[in-house]
Amino acid sequence: MSIPPPPDPHQPQGPYQPPPQYPQGPYGPPPYPQAQGPQNPYGPYQPWAQGYSPYNRPAPVNGLAIASLVFGVLCCLPGVGLVLGLVALRQIGRRGERGKGLAISGSVLSGLGLAVWVLMLATGGASDFWEGVKEGARDGASISLVKGECFDAPGGQLSGETYDVDKVPCSGEHDGEVFATFRLKDGSYPGDDKVGDTADERCYGLQDSYAMDGWAVPDDVDVYYLTPTEDSWSAGDREVTCVFGSVTEGGNLTGSLRNDETVLDADQVAYLKAAHVLNAALATAPDTEYVEDDLPGHKEWAGRVSAALAEQARMLRANGWSADAVGRISVLTSDLDKARVEWAKAAQAKGLDAFYQHYDTGLKLLDPKKAVPARKALGLETTPPPDGSGDGGDSGSGDSGGGSGGALAV
Repeated sequence: MSIPPPPDPHQPQGPYQPPPQYPQGPYGPPPYPQAQGPQNPYGPYQPWAQGYSPYNRPAPVNGLAIASLVFGVLCCLPGVGLVLGLVALRQIGRRGERGKGLAISGSVLSGLGLAVWVLMLATGGASDFWEGVKEGARDGASISLVKGECFDAPGGQLSGETYDVDKVPCSGEHDGEVFATFRLKDGSYPGDDKVGDTADERCYGLQDSYAMDGWAVPDDVDVYYLTPTEDSWSAGDREVTCVFGSVTEGGNLTGSLRNDETVLDADQVAYLKAAHVLNAALATAPDTEYVEDDLPGHKEWAGRVSAALAEQARMLRANGWSADAVGRISVLTSDLDKARVEWAKAAQAKGLDAFYQHYDTGLKLLDPKKAVPARKALGLETTPPPDGSGDGGDSGSGDSGGGSGGALAV
């Protein structure tokens, strides 16, 4: 006698019943059970319970965590990135979202960026950085040249408009040499004429600080300048560049024209500074063709020249000259004293004839040749300019307000 196995708990009590067979269709068994009669609640196909998905849907990534990482990498707003990272960590813990690693990375990078910004502010690095940014913007809007640099202009022309120049060594041939730069005031574009007039006046006034010995400047050299255009002005360009260049067509410069405190000795500088006092006074002559057109103006000018001669002689006597130069400087100052008397009398002249009498005498006492012995003792240039202009035995490098050889707009 055999004992059958116990029934399956999911099977009804009774003799074993094989599972029902389903008819085959032309394309195989049907895709779902087709039960005959009542449904078997424990059949081989169980419907999905409500609220359950057959696929595992991952939790969403926290958006603030992503934003924190972006700000941390860019370092543009490190404080914002740090705050977003901290908030993201709180939200991730509360909501069960993903992105904890992103939030931590963003917070760390933002914290480092914030520390760098604090350090830059404490040491002044932030202002240097901002100046660099502005300088970069200016460089993009204008030609960037500094005092003492030499360059070649497109086509060798220091006039018209250009957007670029080639920097070259001053020891060789070049079209221009920068002797000064200055910035125009901010505001709306003042116009081409105003910019040109300002550049002309300022550049001529600055040339003596770079080329102190006017006798050493070649005869064909004049002052040019690079100025902003209306377009470059809108991009932040305010810089005027003062340049020495040749007025000869196709001509160029060779070697540097710089002679200032960086290349001259103390006695040479003292002599040239005294001479420039008179240069400045002589350059203020009235802008009339004849003296009789403005006699009162010429008399005032003569008074300024007389005062400048007195100051020049005082400065020369105040310096402690070398043994080789002291005697020749003494002779020069004696001539300056005589010239001062004549110019003072011209300033007090009662009429045109009296003015001319003292003016001519005073001008002869300023003959440039009288300065040659003193210059030779000091090691300065000893060949007077061909125009014969004099300023107490010396000659300046040009007038202070005449037209320039040209202007190059950038």
